[in-house]
Amino acid sequence: MSLDYGHWPSILSAADVSAAATSLSELRSTPLGLVWLERRPQEKGRVVLVRQGQELLAAPWSARSRVNEYGGGAYWCDGDQIYFVNDADQGIYALGKPSPQLIYQAANTRFADGCVDPWGDRLLCVEEAHLPEGSSQQSLVAISLSGERTSLIAGAGFYAAPRLSPEGNTFVWLQWSAPQMPWDGCELWGARVSSNGSLGTPYRIAGSSEESVQQPQWQGEILYYVSDRSGWWNLYRYRDGRHEPVWQASYDAGVPLWVFGQSTYALVNAETAVLTYSDRGLWRLAVVSLATGEWQTVPTDYTEIHSLIRVSDRAVAFIGSSPLLSPHIVEFNLDDGTTTPLQPIACPLPPEWVSQPEVIEFPTTEGATAYGFFYPPQNPQVQPPTDSRPPLIVRSHGGPTAASATGLDLRIQFWTSRGFAVLDVNYRGSTGYGRAYRNALRGQWGVVDVADCGAGAQYLVAQGRVAGDCLGIRGSSAGGYTTLCALTFTQVFHVGASYYGIGDLISLLKETHAFEAHYFDQLIAPYPAEADLYRQRSPFYHADRLTCPVIFFQGLKDVVVPPSQAEQMVAALQAKGIPVEYYTFAEEGHGFRQSSTIATALEAELKFYQRYLLKG
Repeated sequence: MSLDYGHWPSILSAADVSAAATSLSELRSTPLGLVWLERRPQEKGRVVLVRQGQELLAAPWSARSRVNEYGGGAYWCDGDQIYFVNDADQGIYALGKPSPQLIYQAANTRFADGCVDPWGDRLLCVEEAHLPEGSSQQSLVAISLSGERTSLIAGAGFYAAPRLSPEGNTFVWLQWSAPQMPWDGCELWGARVSSNGSLGTPYRIAGSSEESVQQPQWQGEILYYVSDRSGWWNLYRYRDGRHEPVWQASYDAGVPLWVFGQSTYALVNAETAVLTYSDRGLWRLAVVSLATGEWQTVPTDYTEIHSLIRVSDRAVAFIGSSPLLSPHIVEFNLDDGTTTPLQPIACPLPPEWVSQPEVIEFPTTEGATAYGFFYPPQNPQVQPPTDSRPPLIVRSHGGPTAASATGLDLRIQFWTSRGFAVLDVNYRGSTGYGRAYRNALRGQWGVVDVADCGAGAQYLVAQGRVAGDCLGIRGSSAGGYTTLCALTFTQVFHVGASYYGIGDLISLLKETHAFEAHYFDQLIAPYPAEADLYRQRSPFYHADRLTCPVIFFQGLKDVVVPPSQAEQMVAALQAKGIPVEYYTFAEEGHGFRQSSTIATALEAELKFYQRYLLKG
């Protein structure tokens, strides 16, 4: 049958999308098998510990850290014993029967990202204490299994990745302080450990205000880490007081430290490492010789690879996905080069319904090139109308120091199966394209990201692939800010959707949390010295220039981008008589986690586009 774009019947409902939105993270290897976390929207976002299909954590327990608000590093293992941070009280518990046993808890205090000291029977981790005046303070602490707390390291603004050498005689960690974010400048430090567990004088190993170091790992007494000192996140080692490049290439084998516990490489044995790197936003798998630095890319179908861990001296496991497959656990065998799924894979959408991403590069302002993934409409039951072009939805990812992914995302397929085209933009500032590309957003947030989203849409119009009079833009968090800027300061788009987006940069500075309190110093300029620039870049102060319909979605428990951001914009547009819709969700924070929320938002957004974007 032939139907107008945007009105195609789809077998993929909003409820289907929300039901399949389980996410996997933090893969670990234990003697009893692989363990990972599953965040389940159908259980109101509860995060469950799973060991190869067996649920280890019954409701209402949920393994989730809230350090830096984004969390990660919510559990760590010592042989078969697992310790985790419980979401409800942020206490540290030992997994056990009949129920978890409390190790340590303190009022207004959170924990994350640790390791176990096998000699001292203690947990070494990041502590974040929230103070009465509203500020927070981080440190590295030791928690004995009997519940005694000892401070180890303090003084920097933020900490991550505390790691103890196998012999227990050297302790290393990452640290940074405002106004740096960890992808701007992050340092690797170390200290000797005495026989009583105390630390000697700390010393800096690597990193600076213009070098981002991450993911320290020990192999015996040799320390490996990822650094972008070359302009790319590459692999190095530190031994006998010397830094040695291990894997050097014009690719990123690192990711921004938004959450704890990430891993893009695994030390398989004394001779070999396996890592993943970004090739124009597509993640590849590579085997690296630790002796010579020679490396070879392994052909796989996976384009999203993360949480690499060693399974044996001949195998690694990771969480992988592709344009046709949702995230699942995969094992890679070095002997025969094969990848084997370790979970049953139930494809939520028949392949003939899936719109697969096309990598595009397009010219943008200042003679630069930007990147994105283009998804054309795809529906085997519908014949597109002749001599017509589909409406386009541009997606602006959050962060903004982050990147769009290419694993099967049913939120994208929801649109393409209904006759919308989607452009997922990796604007300047996105990760996976080297430090220079990432730094291009410095001082230019709200300018170059907006320009790149607009340029991508106009590029597709000029190519004759989408309709020039049916262009929409959507984004969440920082992507919501880019969306609102694009609607306010350009005339490219005709409609927009903001998910917990930013409208007033000045008021956000006064309300947001410690981790991002100085993020804008790099993205825009120091405040209050450049207060006028903040006003210039805030859509709220220029709402008179916004003339097209906008739909807003907001969690009322959001402490990263508070509800006042959406409320200000909604009131300003209502005062102008511009069509505006506003949906709030009482139990949601920053990032929607519940299946009912995900489904409701998608359905409302679809109706909004059909009402205000589609022609005829």
